[in-house]
Formats: sequence, structure tokens, C-alpha cells
Amino acid sequence: MLLSLTLYQFALIAEHELSFTEGFNVITGETGAGKSLLLDALSLCIGERADSAMVRHGAAHADIYAEFDVEGNRPIAAWFAEHERTLEESEVLIRRQLSSSGRSKAWLNGTPVSLAELKSLGTLLVNIHSQHAQQALLKPQFVVQWLDEMAQITALAVQTASSYQQYQQLQRRADDLANREAQRQDRLQLLQNQLADIAPLLAVDYHDIEAEHEELSNIEALMQEASHGLHLLDNDTDEPDVMTLLGQAIKLCDHQVGVSQTFVQASEQLHLAQQQITEVTALLSDYAEQQLPDPERLQELDSIISLGHRLSRKHSLPAGDLITEAKGWQQQLEQLENEPSSDVLAVQIDEAWQHYLTQATKLNEAREQAATSICAQLIAQLQPLALLNARCEFVFTKKSDPAHYNAQGCYDIDLLFSANVGMPMQPLHKIASGGELSRMALVMQVLQATNVDNNAAKPMLVFDEVDVGISGGTAQVVGELLRALGQTQQLLAITHQAQVAAQAHQHILVQKHHHEQSQSELLILTDNTQVDELARMSGGVTITDVTRDHARSLLTDVK
Repeated sequence: MLLSLTLYQFALIAEHELSFTEGFNVITGETGAGKSLLLDALSLCIGERADSAMVRHGAAHADIYAEFDVEGNRPIAAWFAEHERTLEESEVLIRRQLSSSGRSKAWLNGTPVSLAELKSLGTLLVNIHSQHAQQALLKPQFVVQWLDEMAQITALAVQTASSYQQYQQLQRRADDLANREAQRQDRLQLLQNQLADIAPLLAVDYHDIEAEHEELSNIEALMQEASHGLHLLDNDTDEPDVMTLLGQAIKLCDHQVGVSQTFVQASEQLHLAQQQITEVTALLSDYAEQQLPDPERLQELDSIISLGHRLSRKHSLPAGDLITEAKGWQQQLEQLENEPSSDVLAVQIDEAWQHYLTQATKLNEAREQAATSICAQLIAQLQPLALLNARCEFVFTKKSDPAHYNAQGCYDIDLLFSANVGMPMQPLHKIASGGELSRMALVMQVLQATNVDNNAAKPMLVFDEVDVGISGGTAQVVGELLRALGQTQQLLAITHQAQVAAQAHQHILVQKHHHEQSQSELLILTDNTQVDELARMSGGVTITDVTRDHARSLLTDVK
């Protein structure tokens, strides 16, 4: 339930806080006074797009606050839990701020909230029915969706649509595969040839091969260098070598270890160096005295290196990088090889189509089963609205060509209507007048709004000039209908009909004042002020005792 709506610097409203009651709240006022501003503000608080033009001229930003009582509202509690937000009390406060630069911010109970979150929460708080509903009524898709909601088979309709989309996805995949089958085969052959070409490089570590080739190509010179290094470290000639000089240094330090700690440390390091040089001499000795490598091994390495150079030129990549590139080729090859063949896809498509047909058949049976009862509800609500002879019927016509089946099923569904005795029923867009369409749209919206579990929490209903095209006694019946609906849930409606406004539990008047800057004012009417407004709505600009008496009679007739 909406408790209050507070506006700061919003369009024609400088500052105002408006409280709402349970039941039927109505908004009236002269054309252009700003009646729709309240609906605009409420829409912003439930996630609709903002427009910088909504900021009052001269102000830096506008702020809108909407406070809701959600005590016992399980869907709201579930939403807060799902979005990991805490609902500490039974009230929800939404703040929306619009800047004159076009930026917009939103808060939920003082915490920033995204517009996507706000919109999903808003669907649980407020249900807005547009004044353009009668135009939507002429679209077959709207009628079908309304029928599904009234029959409470929306879940089945969603499953059917999903199964059809799955079939379409597979069909598009098959079409795409057929279109590029030739390209696929060419690509497969190319990747296979490339991988076969580079296979010898994939079997080795190319960097190790390059290093080994470099060493073996210079092995004799390296062996000579090893011998020369060995001679410098340790030799049997009269020439001084490292090991001899090192031995002399060790003796010198060892003689002084009892005198100075420095010589102790020096001796330890020299002994360690002697051990390491001994290991080095062994390595160089083994290397210098080794047998020359097998010429065939060098030839084998030459072959791999030459292949690497050839492939490097061919693919314009360093030979070492070809290995990484080949991994990508292998992945592409596996993807192409693992793509289902046209035969496999054909089986999957047939299975998806059969599943869709099963779902669509169940959906149509459920629709036909519910259609008669729903039409009876429509007629029962239309007859009091000066349509005593109203008749309507859902007609199901199976599509002649399966190619025309769609996400809504296999049948075309029309809502036929007749308002006159002896006249055949025809589709609404062919025979219904504007007034008849507006009444049909109103009844459908009311039925849709009330078609929920009586024990479930219901969102606030908002009707934007839903009574357009009606007047007189019919308008009074519409008002009574909305008042009766207000006994079970909160309503807010904009109306130009005094008979409708008189039925409200709370009457809100929007007035525009022209001072230095135009400004709209919101007033909650009671007693004489309400009588004057109803008189204005009934009799025009000049309010007389006659129009006031008529207004009082409207209030007296409220049940």
C-alpha cells in the first residue's frame, strides 16, 4: 500500500507531501493542471526512465520519495532476501533524484539501488494501467497474453515459447552449418595439412634442438677450449696453474689460523674454492676427452632446424612461436570436427519440434478449456456498463501452414464481440466503437487485476484516465466498480468523470496557479470542497446551486 508521495522541485510542483488512504483514491483537475505528474513521479519511483525536463525550472535537481507499507507482503520479503537486502521494518522508502544535467540516482531504504532492481521491485508494489490499453486491445498478442493470465497458464505459455525458441535456434544452426559446409571442409583440410606439416616440431622442444645444434656444430672448438681451461686450472708442467697457487694460499692461511679469526674464515673459503675447482676440472676433463658425436645426429638436428626455418618463412612467424600457433590450430580443428553433422542436427531439430508441438497442444487445450468461463466473466462485467446485449467469444483457428506456427502456439486466437442483438460477433477492431473499446479495456484490466489469490499481497492499481469515452450512468457504474475493487486493494485513478470521482474513498484535486512561475498544488478534498469540484466537473466553469445539488446527489448515491 502506498502511504505517501513527496515531491521536491518536480516539474510544476515546488514542494508537496501527499498521503494516500486504503481503497479508491482519485485525482481530478482542469486539463493541464498537472494530474499526470503524480503518476510520472510514482513511475520514476518504480524504475521508469527519467527526463531532465521533469526538474523544475531553475532547480538543480528534483527529489521524489514514495513510502509503502509492506507488512505481511511475502513477495516483497522474498525480493529483499533474493537481493540480499534487509527489510528491517514493514515500510519501504524509495527515493529517486533527477538532476537538471540528466543524471539520475535511486535509493531503497537509504541504500543505493540500481534501476533494474527498482523496476523488478516496482512490479510487486505498483501495477499501472495506461489510458492506451484500448489500443493494445486491438493487437492479437495482447488478447492472447491476457487470456493466458486470466487462465493462470502463463507458465505453460512461457514453456511453449521457450521450446519454440529452442527449435528455432537449432534450425538456424543447421542452416548456418549448411551454408558454410564447403568452407568448413576447406578449413578442416587446411588445418589438418598445417598440423601435419608442423608435426616434427610438435614432437620436440625446438629451443633445446637449437641449443644442441649450436653446440654440436662447434664441438671440436669447444673441446679445445675445455682442454685449454683445464690446463690453466691444473697441469703437470712447470707452468703455474690455479690449483698450485690455491694450494700455496691455503698453506699460508692455515699457518695463521691460531692468530687471527680472519685467516680462519679465509682458510675455510679457500678450501671450498679448491673443492669447486676440482669439480670444474673433472667436468672440463670429461668434455675435452669425449668422443666426437655421431654425424647422423647432427644431420638429424640440421633437418629439424631447416624445417623450422622453412615453416617460419611460410607462416611469417619465428619457429619457436609456431608451437603456440599450432595449439590454436588444434583447438579450431577439434571444434570443427566436433560440430554435429547435418544428420545429427536433423534428429535434434525433429525432437525439438515434436516437443514444441506437445507443449503447444497442451497450451491450446488449456486455453480452450478456460475461454468459455473467462468470456462469461467479461460479459457479466460489461452488461452493467450499458452493454446489456454484449456477447463475446474466443475463436481458435489452427494455422494452415506449420511454417506459420510461432512462440504463442499453433492457433490464431481472436476475441469476437457484439454489442447489439441480432448482429454477428466479429473481431473487436472491425465493429467496436471507441466507447465500447474503452469499457472492454477497463473490464479486462479490472479482471486481470483481481485474478490473483485473495490471500496474496496485491500491488497498488493505477488507472490513467481509464474511463475515457464513457459518461452518465455508465460512468457511475464504472465508479462503483472501482470503489468495489478498492475494498480489496488500493487504487489510484485519474478521471474527468464526476460520477467516477464521487465514488472515491479519497479525492485529490490538482490545481495550477500562475504567479511569477506556474505552480501546481495538490489538495485533499472533503465536504464542500469536494462538492465544488464535482460541480465543476459536471457543470463547467460556472458553479451554481443546481450543479452543487447534483454533486451532492452523486455523493449521496455512494454505496
